[in-house]
Amino acid sequence: MSGRDTKGGFSGRWVASLALLALASACAGPSEKRRSVRPRQPARAAPPQVDIKQCVADLRRLGVQFSTLPDRSFGGGCSAVGSVKLLDTGVPTTNLGAMTCPLAEKFSAWTRYAVQPAARLFLGSELVRIETFGTYSCRPIAGSGRLSEHARSNAVDVSAFVLADGRRISIKGNWNGDSREQQFLRTIRGSACKRFRTVLSPDYNAAHQDHLHFDLGGKGLYCR
Repeated sequence: MSGRDTKGGFSGRWVASLALLALASACAGPSEKRRSVRPRQPARAAPPQVDIKQCVADLRRLGVQFSTLPDRSFGGGCSAVGSVKLLDTGVPTTNLGAMTCPLAEKFSAWTRYAVQPAARLFLGSELVRIETFGTYSCRPIAGSGRLSEHARSNAVDVSAFVLADGRRISIKGNWNGDSREQQFLRTIRGSACKRFRTVLSPDYNAAHQDHLHFDLGGKGLYCR
């Protein structure tokens, strides 16, 4: 069948079919045209340069040693944009990788103005090390299909604190410890809630029984 009517023009049915094909092609996204079904999430846009400069200046005022990192996109929505690596906050801290500059600034201030004084007040000893489970990790939130803030270098998980007298106060082992340990851990969580957008502890769920999760994602504030 030629698709033309008896007068030499295109039939109405043929024209309609061509129009539908054109519309379907125009609406199909790149992944559809490649016949790919892999879900993708866009990488986070870089923060305005002026904000990064201000954040870097704030870190320097804190006397923190750090190095700036190049913006990187790892695919699937995972990225490290506007990030730094903390080298010395005044207290040695394990497993710190890429952190967004605002997260690094909040974490440094929390260490200096909350954790160190609380260790002296409630535990009677100087803080000599903070242990973490890390920062950047390209992974979803446990039990969901949404990316964790770790996948955007915008979260850190704190697991324990080591004191000058040799004690190690861990979230898992001391969250329900003696009264002073409980006061220390809940005080520093309360301070974190004033700095970070999301703070999750063992009081939130079993997945956080061994660490405090801090991030700067989302629009609201959540502390548990």
